[in-house]
Amino acid sequence: MLLAVTVLFMMQAAGEVLARLTGLPLPGPLIGMLLMLVALMAYGRVPTGLRDTCHHMLKHLMLLFVPLVAGIMLYFGPLESEWIPFLLACIVGVALTIIVTAVTLRWMIRITGRSDS
Repeated sequence: MLLAVTVLFMMQAAGEVLARLTGLPLPGPLIGMLLMLVALMAYGRVPTGLRDTCHHMLKHLMLLFVPLVAGIMLYFGPLESEWIPFLLACIVGVALTIIVTAVTLRWMIRITGRSDS
């Protein structure tokens, strides 16, 4: 598990370094996630330790939102005057996430030829 968490953090750090060195308009963690995808595709499978660690982390994903909520509360004053754009950005962001997830799921089902419903 320690090795898997180390690999995850190293990929994120590599993404941060690449984002800063190249000036790409993408967040470092996103670049790190893409690097992890490429590495796993090259490896051909997801190692058991990494899979188990990621499943455990996903079970407790809500804990990662605590700093986000604390940050929003810290800037509650400025958000009070800009709440409409903030609310619209949240709604549009969630809607886009749902749409992209649905399209990706349909694409994955189509290319694997499986339907477990």
